[in-house]
Amino acid sequence: MARIPLIVGFGGVNAAGRGSFHHAYKRMVIDQLSDAEADKTYQSLAVLMQIEAAGGVLSAEQKQYMLDHTLIRRIEEPWFDVENVSFNKKVPLSSVDEQPASFTTRKRNLPESLPADWQVTELEGGNVRIDIRGKSDFLLPSHRVSPVQSAGQLPTGFNPGKLYASRSHPRGLQMTVYGASDAVNSMGIDWQTVSNHVSPDLISVYAGSAMAQLDPDGNGGMMSARLGGGRVTSKNLALGLPEMPADFINAYVLGSLGNTGSNTGACATFLYNLRQAVADIQAGRARVAVVGSSEAPITPDVIDGYAAMGALATDKELLELDAHLGLSEANHRRACRPFSNNCGFTIAESSQYIVLFDDELAMELGASVHGAVTDVFVNADGHKKSISSPGIGNYVTVAKSLAVARSILGDESVQQRSFVQAHGTSTPQNRVTESHILNEAAKAFGIENWHVSAIKAYLGHSIGVSSGDQMNNTLGIWAHGIIPGIHTIEGIADDVCSSHLNFSSEHVEVGRGSMDVAILNAKGFGGNNASAPVLAPHIAERMLAKKYGADAFAAYQQRNEAVREKAQAYDAAACQGKVDPIYKFDHNVLGGDDLELSTESLKVSGYEKAIDLTVKSPYADML
Repeated sequence: MARIPLIVGFGGVNAAGRGSFHHAYKRMVIDQLSDAEADKTYQSLAVLMQIEAAGGVLSAEQKQYMLDHTLIRRIEEPWFDVENVSFNKKVPLSSVDEQPASFTTRKRNLPESLPADWQVTELEGGNVRIDIRGKSDFLLPSHRVSPVQSAGQLPTGFNPGKLYASRSHPRGLQMTVYGASDAVNSMGIDWQTVSNHVSPDLISVYAGSAMAQLDPDGNGGMMSARLGGGRVTSKNLALGLPEMPADFINAYVLGSLGNTGSNTGACATFLYNLRQAVADIQAGRARVAVVGSSEAPITPDVIDGYAAMGALATDKELLELDAHLGLSEANHRRACRPFSNNCGFTIAESSQYIVLFDDELAMELGASVHGAVTDVFVNADGHKKSISSPGIGNYVTVAKSLAVARSILGDESVQQRSFVQAHGTSTPQNRVTESHILNEAAKAFGIENWHVSAIKAYLGHSIGVSSGDQMNNTLGIWAHGIIPGIHTIEGIADDVCSSHLNFSSEHVEVGRGSMDVAILNAKGFGGNNASAPVLAPHIAERMLAKKYGADAFAAYQQRNEAVREKAQAYDAAACQGKVDPIYKFDHNVLGGDDLELSTESLKVSGYEKAIDLTVKSPYADML
């Protein structure tokens, strides 16, 4: 029977907080939770945000601070000062009436190549006078106000690089170490136990970043150093590569020897990598896969790039949208308004990871099952007028996802017990095109009132990680039965298709176990479309019970009790700040002397199972 890719661990961090145990999800619906459930998430946030509770009890003021300094909000330091964004102003300088323009400086400050119009005279004390006859251009430091002042930032006070020896790692890689560690620890199964049960070549890691690492410690520093009068470091280029999140997980978190890489697809990057992992498990190329993305794009340069395209919501445009409210300042909290009257998306940072097992390994180790992913569909748009304009590829991916869900679950589940995680960027173009795609798909498959979730209203658009945010949120919906409302909107825009869709500004309580399948949807820049059906944990468990029988499933449930207990212990410790990220620098570094190689196997020191070399090629009998 077909191998089932099961989600057995998940974690990360985004603007709502820590991903594991649904804390980030619960921050979004915290007003719907019981006091006891909400307090767990407040405590999780307090640890991240360095907030100490007097006598172990958080005050109402502290809780309000946490609410105000999570999710989308005005950009804060240490990201950057939106009122004083540094840049260099080009200033032309020329002599007047044949009189030279002159200035003095230290001789060591002279450029290596002097302009032809400069005459240099040495003075005492190592100084020189420069006389300029003609024209020269100077770059002078200046400051400007950013037209875009909202973003989905990690909780205020949280600095992942302070939790381990980060050694000038770009922020996206710091978030990778934290996010991947959170996902692995959430399993309740020691990684060494996993490694002991699986051949080292049957562990896959697919992770990356659509934007690469663009802060000063990565490619951003490499590109700007010389122009800013600095120097390029030896780490800028190497740590700036887009697949570096996977490399960091292999080298410093897991010590993995298996398949690896990053399949980049703009805003669909997480789903592209998920597709690779699902295919590996189904084909038997992997029994374990860690999948995810990390993105840290809240920098003035990246914001400039998207703003130049007219893609981001500026403060001026937000004020124009809210002219009827008479506001004097933009409401940064409501910057992202999917499927409503809107003006652009809101950029965000996030790091999200999941751990997949094949069903046999999950049964053997008693792993907790949070859901299952059977397929991921990727389709391009075909011919385009503009590289940024939408096309028809997303109709294909959504329709295929619904078709597969119907094949597994039947019409009733798809029509009555499904919902969709919309890409929902908050651009005028997206609200029209995606709503039409979803509405037509719902109509075709007989869905009368399809629940639409659009969580970018809370988190912003984390580019390549956005579907990872969707995945984390979906697992929270399975566990708590609340679909977050699109709380930033006053109503649906007139040009949105909605005859078969349910866009709710309020949270929708559907109840635990009432939804069988979710469709994750991503529409990426350049025509990178991806959609994936995610099966609820109760569906996945029914599949396991049918495949292995009642007795085997009952034995699995007994093994799972200890796993759940250990996972809960991790959550409790993390909520008290007693867990550090997994970071194994210069640990168990292997060389050629650490191998035992024969024609039938490759045994690696430190790994219990050998790599099987008795592989028969499907082309072996063709010659």
